[in-house]
Amino acid sequence: MVMRQMRENTKWIMLATAIAFGLLMVFEWGMDLTGITSGSLGEIGRVNRTPIMYEDYMNAYRLLFDQVQAEQTEAIGTLQNRQIEDAAWEQIVGRILIQQELDRRGIGVTAEEIRQAARFAPPPDLLTSPAFLTDGEFDLAKYQDYLTSSADPFLFEQLEAYYRSALPEGKLMRQLATGLYVTDGELWTQYADANETARVRYVPLDPAVRVPDDSVSITDREMRAYYSDHEDDFERPARAGVRVLVLPKVVSASDSAAVRERAEALLAEILAGSSFDSVGTRAAAAEPPAVFEDLGTFGRGDMAPPFDTAVFEAPVGRATGPVETSFGYHLVLVSERTASSATAKHILFPITRTEESEIRLLVLADSMEALVEDYSLEEVALRMNLLEVQLVEVSEAFPFVTGAGQVSEGADWAFREAVAGDVSEVFESDQAYYAMELISSEPGGVLPLEEAEPTIRQVLLQEKKIARGAVEAEELVERVRGGATLSVAATELGLEVLEPEPFTRQDFVPGLGRLNQAIGAAFGLPTGAVSEPVATRENVFVIEKLAHTPADSGAWLAQRGAQREQLTLLLQQQRLQQWIEGLRAAARIVDRREEVLQPPDSTSPLTPYLPF
Repeated sequence: MVMRQMRENTKWIMLATAIAFGLLMVFEWGMDLTGITSGSLGEIGRVNRTPIMYEDYMNAYRLLFDQVQAEQTEAIGTLQNRQIEDAAWEQIVGRILIQQELDRRGIGVTAEEIRQAARFAPPPDLLTSPAFLTDGEFDLAKYQDYLTSSADPFLFEQLEAYYRSALPEGKLMRQLATGLYVTDGELWTQYADANETARVRYVPLDPAVRVPDDSVSITDREMRAYYSDHEDDFERPARAGVRVLVLPKVVSASDSAAVRERAEALLAEILAGSSFDSVGTRAAAAEPPAVFEDLGTFGRGDMAPPFDTAVFEAPVGRATGPVETSFGYHLVLVSERTASSATAKHILFPITRTEESEIRLLVLADSMEALVEDYSLEEVALRMNLLEVQLVEVSEAFPFVTGAGQVSEGADWAFREAVAGDVSEVFESDQAYYAMELISSEPGGVLPLEEAEPTIRQVLLQEKKIARGAVEAEELVERVRGGATLSVAATELGLEVLEPEPFTRQDFVPGLGRLNQAIGAAFGLPTGAVSEPVATRENVFVIEKLAHTPADSGAWLAQRGAQREQLTLLLQQQRLQQWIEGLRAAARIVDRREEVLQPPDSTSPLTPYLPF
């Protein structure tokens, strides 16, 4: 039993990771850092003098590819595949830069350090392994007993590999973090900002509404001056006008029916005598995989409504379904139930396209690919009985098309390759296959003054209205100084008094906003005092401080250690990120992937190629 659970937890070992650095995914190295490895297909890049070998890039790529695919039901498309390739490359580059720095500093690890770490500092994933928990807490004695009794060479090889990577990097991290210390004053300020509260009443002057537009004049000279002073604000990305034909990757009614039929067939097996667990395990291992999950005990109303209804109406101990939710079709087995809670398992069948549906879609995409070579998009849409061609403007900063989602590949074609009148090949996004026809394009740059004028006019209009509001607020303050209460003075001027719930410095306060001059004034005022006019970018306020509740210093002291540890870790991560960026900027990095890993000419652009 324990061996099986240990096997299930070897994923942390296979990711031979720099845990101290918070790297999300790191591959298991298949070479030493000199680039020497048997059977390599060649060098595909360099980091300073260290080569990046094809095999090791592929180790990183395959691991990432498998992890991403395991976390989603749809197949990985071309765009996502290229993102995985780039992520694998960045991992290798970062890993080599770290190793080069370890070598430069002479940081290593001894056998005794590995033994001590293995005994007293288990890898993070094991801290939650059921095999080593007692009353829900990690039990170091259980872990150490297992190490003592185990004869599994695989376990010890991978433990050693893990610590040979993690321990030197931990030493490097401590060197980088030298001098990092968070003072009590910084900790108290952070704690107080989150826990100190103020209670106020306030009067909003609402100049945007109360000051008519036609009462404010803006001159051409003022607009030119604003444009000159804020030219950077009017930078705009390149834009392209394109026609787009979209072939969506929709789930059809027949796809949904096929998934339901599968669920019904397995329910029939269960009702005929097969165990729910064995059917669930088999369904999870099949293609496409179902999700077999013990949901434990949950309350009424915690789940999606159709699922919740089924759970609290189904007979206890008898499988029921299929239950349709936005996640797919569920088979449900309730083992215990009260009026307010239930304990259940389920087998979830996500609604995805069937293999036949995928093939039909690929055939359509291939047809679309062939037709765009000879016909306009309008003619292709007519011949294929597709939706109308869209006429859209695509921004280089955020290329998006309704129905296709983010269209980065199409944008690259439009901005870097095409001329007006060109029709693209068929590209693939997460949501669709699509083709483009370029109508026009405009390079990025600074918006001309004549095009910026409407925006500038609105900004200056708001600024002048705020100034008018501040003058009216002065009159309100003068009445309060003359002896009137804020409520009476506001009523006399036809203004409204509002009183929000108590708030901290970090809260968003309805009407006042968040982290602005009004919030600062609320905490800066003495209790019982009325403020001067307080102007923000959107409004003008007069604020009266009603009460103030300081942060509890005793509660702060009780959590100070954990707070310091958390904030120090954050600062360490920030310093590490800056350090790695500095190494990368100073390094000589050569990327030959595009040259070496070109897909063969026979590869269809519609097929997500793997750079094997």
